[in-house]
Amino acid sequence: MADHHAPPPEPASPLSRWAALKQTLFGVSLSRVQSIVGTTAGVISIVGALFSLTPLGRFTSTGQLVATVQEAGTHRTIADATVEVMTADNTIVATLTPDSDGRVRQNLKEGVYVVRISHPRYAADVRRIQMQPRQTMEIKASLHAGSSSPMERAVNDGMRAVKRALRF
Repeated sequence: MADHHAPPPEPASPLSRWAALKQTLFGVSLSRVQSIVGTTAGVISIVGALFSLTPLGRFTSTGQLVATVQEAGTHRTIADATVEVMTADNTIVATLTPDSDGRVRQNLKEGVYVVRISHPRYAADVRRIQMQPRQTMEIKASLHAGSSSPMERAVNDGMRAVKRALRF
């Protein structure tokens, strides 16, 4: 019985391996490589720009303030209050008006803020908060009857003092 085995393939010479590699690597024209690199760079730039413009891109560096404004005692919402958000050095960042549920929302960068909630018929509520990225800070403000105006408070305090002195 004859053994019909094929002879083992001869090892490729270093020159033939170099020729195959050269054909694989350099078979593409330089202008083709440049267009692929340019297109890829353009797509990456556009995706990066779109990401920075989306709420998801902003959300990574900001937190959200959610404040609910109610009347103390009754827990009735106060939709016509004013919510001022200021930096620690009293620079106003936002002036907000609550919705019908007495709620406001504001995205804020990381940092310390002062939140002042006021209404002409109620005493103001002032809070200092620390915002963190990707976190929600919830404030529930219960405003008490009285005035936010220092002048009106002084007049009311004076009237009460006169009434007490005259025993009214």
